[in-house]
Amino acid sequence: MSIVLTEFARTRLFPREPRRNTIQDCTPEQFERHLNTVPPLKVLDGYAPFCKLHVHRNWTSTRCMVVPITDDNRHLLRSAYEARTKDELPVLVRWFEGVEPPVADYLIAILYSREQMAKEGTPIEADWGVVGCLYTAAPEEIPMAPITMMRNALGVEEGGSGVPIDRAAYLRSVAFWETHANWRG
Repeated sequence: MSIVLTEFARTRLFPREPRRNTIQDCTPEQFERHLNTVPPLKVLDGYAPFCKLHVHRNWTSTRCMVVPITDDNRHLLRSAYEARTKDELPVLVRWFEGVEPPVADYLIAILYSREQMAKEGTPIEADWGVVGCLYTAAPEEIPMAPITMMRNALGVEEGGSGVPIDRAAYLRSVAFWETHANWRG
């Protein structure tokens, strides 16, 4: 099985101007090589048949991507309308500023099949393409954000995957994201 880091993931996980809330101490090439040479601790099914999650022990100093919302840190939450790419519609996002999450225990690579990548207009030669990565304290998936589920349901023309919303998964996501937020350094 071969894995390639997609340009979409590269710009988000390894931005030109490094940020503290992205992958640390590792180049895109080293990250891709690690995924191709070190077997994952386990493989999780993703939200659709074309999506798999490879769980790896964190070999970097990358910090957990989400922080629980408490009365002590709620005042540090920020929000804005943002798009992930120039072609997507901006959506409302929120994040913490001024928090220091712990170093993640796991990096969970989110992989899409070659067939799905072609369907979304990004053909790859590898079997799987990395479209994202979760930085977590547990070897389990963080629920996809509700807005990502909605974008996926809108279809590939709006930056999604074309997978309809699963109501139960959406409600689990809302329950999680009501009490957690991403952070920015």
